[in-house]
Amino acid sequence: METVIDRFLRYVKVDTQSSSTSESFPSTEKQKVLLSLLKQEMELIGMSDVVMDEYGYVMGSIPSNIDTEVPVIGFVAHVDTSPDFSGESVSPQRYFYTGGDIVLNEELGIVLRRSDFPELSRYEGKELITTDGTTLLGADDKAGVAEIMCAMEYLISNPQIKHGELRVGFTPDEEVGRGVDFFDVERFGAKYAYTLDGSHSGELEYENFNAAGATISIQGLSVHPGYAKDKMINALNVAHEIHSLIPSTQRPENTEGREGFFHLCSLNGGIDTASMEYIVRNHDRELFEQQKQLMIVAVDNINEQYGKIVATIELKDQYYNMVEVVEQNYKVVQKAIDAMRAIGIEPDIKPIRGGTDGSRLSFMNLPCPNLFAGGVNYHGRYEFIATETMNKAVEMIVQLAQEWAK
Repeated sequence: METVIDRFLRYVKVDTQSSSTSESFPSTEKQKVLLSLLKQEMELIGMSDVVMDEYGYVMGSIPSNIDTEVPVIGFVAHVDTSPDFSGESVSPQRYFYTGGDIVLNEELGIVLRRSDFPELSRYEGKELITTDGTTLLGADDKAGVAEIMCAMEYLISNPQIKHGELRVGFTPDEEVGRGVDFFDVERFGAKYAYTLDGSHSGELEYENFNAAGATISIQGLSVHPGYAKDKMINALNVAHEIHSLIPSTQRPENTEGREGFFHLCSLNGGIDTASMEYIVRNHDRELFEQQKQLMIVAVDNINEQYGKIVATIELKDQYYNMVEVVEQNYKVVQKAIDAMRAIGIEPDIKPIRGGTDGSRLSFMNLPCPNLFAGGVNYHGRYEFIATETMNKAVEMIVQLAQEWAK
């Protein structure tokens, strides 16, 4: 049986980066390469009802091996990697960490510094998988994919382990907020589910951000700078003015815990036209609505200042805080707590400063908390994962299957 580490190392070498600008679904065809591979592997390990639909979703089952009726439980992970950083030609490195900094790429002078990432301290004495500094790693969420696959193979190979019916789902486009746009919950058939998309060992998350995306379009007026007096409207200056109206204390780099933020993801354009892309996040629904209103007011104020419409804003809600649903189905959380404690892990329950497919699935009548998969420093060159955490995640999935069979 292939180890979870070997699976992971294979999967990360498949480029599955999604795109926030594409209008297709999935946003990139290359995601289907790994999805097709997973379908084949699910069939090879003996899973049943394995399908890949026209959208790229892959689903499969392990039938119940007990006589009593228990809820059908699902495990979900996404295959795409973030558009924020290259996922092409990933070259993972295995490294036994004894402390200090880690040189990822000596030739390019790329160093994973403990002063920048103090969480490294918790991994002393453990084997890490890192990048070579030129790409992200893809632990978000190919770690979750590998762990689910390994756990399913283990359960099929060990029929003496009792469990109810288990469902597995692999999705594209989670990183661009569209991961379950066409996910057929009824076809999936689970009563409860878990995403394997968290970080450190023990993480259990069932509270996430309310999320929106904002696009601000700016129409300037370009004239020769030598004759611009009282004529030119520099769209880039307008963008700067709008951004200055957004509280700097509410940027990602200045917030933590349950504090919300405005994040300027991109600014493109020139003197004549410009566009700004923001994401807006807050755990509190009322504060979330206030943040969106603040952005509308900022644009209105700019238009009033210029005496005409120079900026327009389009706001679109992306997902909401799953706590509203999951707290009403707390059994799904308690089973995860019981499973972790059964394998010697104390659950670390905290809000996600982000979102998962489970955020939206919960509002689609599939309560779906998020469990640790092991990756750290997602979406960049300093991403890494501990092999021990991945093995524990597999053990947790197997134990969860047994907890629901009790």
